[in-house]
Amino acid sequence: MSLAHQDETFSAPHPLDMLERTVEDNGWPFERQGRDELNLSVAGKWCDHHFSFSWRDELQSLHLSSAFDMRVDEKRRTEVANLLMFVNAKLWIGHFDLWPEDGTLVFRHAMIFPEAMASAQQCEAMLNLVVEACEYYYPAFQFVLWGGKTAEEAVAAAVLECQGQA
Repeated sequence: MSLAHQDETFSAPHPLDMLERTVEDNGWPFERQGRDELNLSVAGKWCDHHFSFSWRDELQSLHLSSAFDMRVDEKRRTEVANLLMFVNAKLWIGHFDLWPEDGTLVFRHAMIFPEAMASAQQCEAMLNLVVEACEYYYPAFQFVLWGGKTAEEAVAAAVLECQGQA
């Protein structure tokens, strides 16, 4: 007598499917570019933020990037690079980059999900982290680009560190 054995394979939900549900719950406009890419827009205090999420199966990782709607011309690149050094030193997760080809400022972060086991809470936390970082540092980039300030002046004016309790 033989018993039939049926393999049950567990298929984890795709991380971008979970992210899509979070985005829909918040009412944010988005566009799904195939299985492994999702683009969305979030209204912020200073500007609208546009995010691109990409899933890479071979790395089991979710990459997020957000470009600011500002370009850095050649004469301000050194000062913006100085500002990036200050800002990135304060970030625990993710970082800002300056694309050398076109002078675009971009925030980037990636998370590894072994066996694609991401949770909706992780995806939502990642999105909230990036929105918060972009909102917090946007004025400093404006001060350098449009206000002609140095990196030190921009950090002093735009990045307020709270001390103590009120």
